[in-house]
Amino acid sequence: MILMPQIKSAIKRVKTANAASAKNSAQLSSLRTAVKKFKVAQAAGAENASELLKDAIRAIDKAASKGLIHKNKANRDKSRLTYLAK
Repeated sequence: MILMPQIKSAIKRVKTANAASAKNSAQLSSLRTAVKKFKVAQAAGAENASELLKDAIRAIDKAASKGLIHKNKANRDKSRLTYLAK
């Protein structure tokens, strides 16, 4: 059971923290989905793999710019995906 605070500003912080958490988890989920779609398409030899690579890299860059993942992790992930594409 989660206890709600009594102070008005603390109540607002709980609400905004929950909203931010939901937004962040949705963004991370879409990032993972984009990466997974590319990896599956690349393994299957699909024609649209290069387009999915662009989408995955874009999702990684967006997540890094919003602070969801570290910039070094973003660069490492993009490097690994690009290597897979070759």
